[in-house]
Amino acid sequence: MSATKNKSKAIQALEDLSFHLKRVKYPNVPYLTHTTYRDDRSNDLTRCVIDWINFNGFQAERINSIGKQIKTKGQIKWIPGNQTKGTADISATIKGRSIKIEIKCSATGDHYQSKEQKQYQIMIERAGGLYIIVRDFQGFYEWYLKFMADV
Repeated sequence: MSATKNKSKAIQALEDLSFHLKRVKYPNVPYLTHTTYRDDRSNDLTRCVIDWINFNGFQAERINSIGKQIKTKGQIKWIPGNQTKGTADISATIKGRSIKIEIKCSATGDHYQSKEQKQYQIMIERAGGLYIIVRDFQGFYEWYLKFMADV
């Protein structure tokens, strides 16, 4: 998605919003750089979703559930994180609603939820929260516009 003509309307809207907010924040800086976004890798798609939510005045954060790496006596070990197994990639609050967002980037072939992720989804929905799976930014953008119109 490097060329402007190949960018989805959603990515273009995110880049425009990002630049507008920079212009507001730094009104006296004559040459501001444009932030570019892409959604063809999981980390980039996650950044798109988080930035869109935060730029629109709501709250979103990445949930790091990978644990941490430690080195002991020349060996590398992974210590599991203490998050709930299957936790979503993003935790957000939009219009007072708790929303958990799982990133499954279609461009990388990451399509399926694990058993733990399915259980986590059930837990969130039983508690009254929303759980969505995002495969590309255009899909998230369309969900967001519909969600905002419905609340």
